[in-house]
Amino acid sequence: MFLRLVSDSFTRRPRRKFFTGAALALGMAVATAALSVSLDVGDRLAREFRSFGANLLVTPQADSLPLEIGGVDYRPVNSGGYLPESDLPRVKSIFWHNNIIAFAPVFELTVDEENPSRQTLEHPQENRVQLIGTWASHAVTLPDGQKFSTGIEKTDPWWQVDGRWFADDALEGVVGVNLAKRARISIGDTLAVVPAFSNESVMPIPIAVVGLLSTGGAEDDAIIAPIDIAQGLANQRGRYRKLYVSALTKPEDDFARRDPKAMSAADLERWSCTPYVSSIAYQLKEVLPGADVRVIRRVADGEGVILTHVRILLWLVTAASLLAAALAVGASSAASVIERRTEIGLMKALGAASAKVGLLLAAEQLLLAFVGGGIGYALGILLARILGRTVFGVAPEPSWLVLLVVLALAALVTLLGSAVPLHRASRYEPAPILRGE
Repeated sequence: MFLRLVSDSFTRRPRRKFFTGAALALGMAVATAALSVSLDVGDRLAREFRSFGANLLVTPQADSLPLEIGGVDYRPVNSGGYLPESDLPRVKSIFWHNNIIAFAPVFELTVDEENPSRQTLEHPQENRVQLIGTWASHAVTLPDGQKFSTGIEKTDPWWQVDGRWFADDALEGVVGVNLAKRARISIGDTLAVVPAFSNESVMPIPIAVVGLLSTGGAEDDAIIAPIDIAQGLANQRGRYRKLYVSALTKPEDDFARRDPKAMSAADLERWSCTPYVSSIAYQLKEVLPGADVRVIRRVADGEGVILTHVRILLWLVTAASLLAAALAVGASSAASVIERRTEIGLMKALGAASAKVGLLLAAEQLLLAFVGGGIGYALGILLARILGRTVFGVAPEPSWLVLLVVLALAALVTLLGSAVPLHRASRYEPAPILRGE
């Protein structure tokens, strides 16, 4: 009998039900779109941020004492010891190995360069430039036997090369645009380089220029070549000076910034099982003996601020849509209760308790909430796909979790919006109503 009363009441006054359901559907559509994008925005933005460069820097632990001011590490990285290249496959053996997008070792040294296609400069010191040895695109054999392609192309994909990148097993290199302009170097030239401060006689190594590099940084005044060339010139085979690591991370909060050495076992496990940039750095330090892993704070903090602001904006939009839906439902519910005063008074006169009358009215509103929430979810998924393709290039996938959350929000918004009118209906006295007062 109760279900029959609810269904009969739901089919009456279709115009009012339509407008109430439309308000709920629109509110839930916005909430669905915001929630879908919010759940997906972390990974999408993290991958977009990785195009801005690495967020972790590995250097020899014996280089220097810590010097951190305002969260920025100012320790020098151009002097000190070396790290073995043979340990690099361990980078992909940490707990968060799937979050390691790329890494690239770097070996820097100062060289004297000559371009046989032009006249040698009068002052030899003017021929001294920085040679940066690294991987362009290198296949690393991981401990499990799989191949992992990595290199500077993936850690810094925003670097622009006019021409092509060098092959890691060839005597090739790219030249920074500033150096190329100053020294009149062109693609196709061959540079002969020797160590600038070597006391021994070293045979010059020819490097064929296959591209001109533009980064907006110090690399524009340097030669970038395979790391084997730099190691050979410095007589440091199989070693590197720095390692840039690009990892997908979660923005840090107060818990992430705690000292892991002072944590309890439970807190340390929770901290390690969250992809904070600091926890990934901690794990890398454990698998790379003699290494010091630093977070590039300007990159990591910038990512966290942007991602936090985007999520706050999405939550504000969601809250505004839910508030608007609640107000619309409240207004519609109040009008419905006023129109049905006689019906409510008659039910109470026939013996219906106030709680049962309130339950009947609430059931009608909840049925409307589920219908409006379902329609709103379908519209929201369509809107989320449009937003995803427009902003991130990839549409978020529908989620059962979002559907359940949206239906729960629709029910909550409906009950909150109808709370005052339903409370007023439960306090109606049947006698005055039936007398027409």
